[in-house]
Amino acid sequence: MPNAEKLERVAALKQRIEGSNALLLAEYRGLTVHDATELRRSLADQARFSVVKNTLMQRAAGEAGIEELASLFVGPTAVAFVQGDAVQAAKTVVEAARRFPALVLKGGYLEGRVLSVAEAQALATLEPREVMLSKVAGMLKSEMARAASMFQALQGRFVRLLEAYKDKLPGEAPEKAVATAEAEAPEAPEAPEASGSPEQSESEEE
Repeated sequence: MPNAEKLERVAALKQRIEGSNALLLAEYRGLTVHDATELRRSLADQARFSVVKNTLMQRAAGEAGIEELASLFVGPTAVAFVQGDAVQAAKTVVEAARRFPALVLKGGYLEGRVLSVAEAQALATLEPREVMLSKVAGMLKSEMARAASMFQALQGRFVRLLEAYKDKLPGEAPEKAVATAEAEAPEAPEAPEASGSPEQSESEEE
């Protein structure tokens, strides 16, 4: 293959790697054309299944910054470039491997780390992304409802404490109460004046 063509193929593979949510690698030795076509159809909504040349894929992976993936490119290799849900794509590949024994899962790449065979197979046992997001949303909704309930309970308790405290508050201060009582008390009547002086009384007696 001319050097310029190789560079173009490597650049195209690198672009596919960087544009994928995940990679699933499988050995397809003995897989018939019919079986490969069926697998491509089953993966159509989640991934693009392609047979690749190991040397080109190794170089593309290195340029994409995942050199550790190179060790998986041994023997006839096909790659599922996952654009959709990685879990659902893994389920499809694992199910296809059961139907077509010639297809053997070799590992994968997801969220910055290379997956071993066991990890790639375990990925297929997880729940799809939509289901997990739905469960997380349900948990958040439940926690928010619980927090709102706790807040209402605390608010009610605070109101009751305020009311209880208000009932226990003393009335007016003693000084204010005395001043109020004095202001509201009726005035005492004045004593009547004497009719005459003592000297006048004596002269009248004489």
